[in-house]
Amino acid sequence: MSADLARLFGTFDRGRLSRRQLLAALGIAAVVRPASAFAQGQCGGARAGTPECDPTPAKLPFEPTGWRTVLLDHFSCQVADYPKEAAFYAALMNWKVRSDDGKQAVLDIGDWAGLVLRGGYQPPAGAEAAPAGRGGAPRPPRLAVFDNVCWGIEPWDAKHVEAELRTRGLTPVADNRGKDFESFHVKDPDGFDLQISNGSRRNRRQGAASGKTSASAPFEPTNWKTVWLDHISFEVSNYKETVAFYTALLGWKPGTDEGSQSQCQIGEVGDIIIRRGGGGRGGAPTPPPTTRRAAMGHIAFGITPFDPDQVKAELEKRGLNARMDTGGRGDIHTASYKSYHTTTPNGFDLQISATNRSSRTPTA
Repeated sequence: MSADLARLFGTFDRGRLSRRQLLAALGIAAVVRPASAFAQGQCGGARAGTPECDPTPAKLPFEPTGWRTVLLDHFSCQVADYPKEAAFYAALMNWKVRSDDGKQAVLDIGDWAGLVLRGGYQPPAGAEAAPAGRGGAPRPPRLAVFDNVCWGIEPWDAKHVEAELRTRGLTPVADNRGKDFESFHVKDPDGFDLQISNGSRRNRRQGAASGKTSASAPFEPTNWKTVWLDHISFEVSNYKETVAFYTALLGWKPGTDEGSQSQCQIGEVGDIIIRRGGGGRGGAPTPPPTTRRAAMGHIAFGITPFDPDQVKAELEKRGLNARMDTGGRGDIHTASYKSYHTTTPNGFDLQISATNRSSRTPTA
């Protein structure tokens, strides 16, 4: 690939060039090479098949455990202003506040997952407003970082799970709460805090969530119900190694390797797009090549009801941006994949889609 072409694609990948501008610069009509080739990933069009877009998967780092991921127990996210973030999710997504102790809030994501919002986030030195996505205005600085996720697995026996983790060179740290919840923390290849639990619901999210947070509702609540983990956009230093790690450890099923990313199925829990990027998005400076780092660039949740025009109108009525994303599949009214991106009070990229368990389709 020529240096000029590499710079052109680099500008597009950073969101500083629209898809139409890219196609015009390449001299390729959309009818000849559809926009979907460039919609997701970094290896569409002329880059496909080049050395930097090798689709060969990595070898598994160790013998598979045989475990199945059966539950998303919770995400953990640190933000600058957690009451404001909690009030936003409660009003927009109808997530219920279970508790708020003045340092963090715990929310229910429907009846199937949870979110722990902690305060105290300080932006890294040099953080700036994030560049616009592929079309749209510049985004505010990101003052939020998802730094832990807890998955429930089966089968579970705490002593056996700990032994299996140690056998594979991992260093499990026990984290047990209440009578029924058992878990271990380990680090993935980029040092991300991965928590593995028994997935027990017996003392998790039981009874009505009647907590309150100190921030008032930012706007009138919607009537949306969050029903599905559409996908996590997980940006890592070496996506092939990360895919192989989670495949072997948690039984995730990798999809087609596009050359810069792979979409994996997390059992019947949802999907995750593991892509190269090193966590440099969202206003934080790009880490040097010697630093391994992972980051959740955005998370997409499926909601119901989802009518494209009504969802857009509801977002805009509340003063929120609504960046359309069909995965490059055309008009949002007729595309198989329908979604909008918006931005939370602390600058996180939240994606809202029409996808649910029964309509689960590839997003990459």
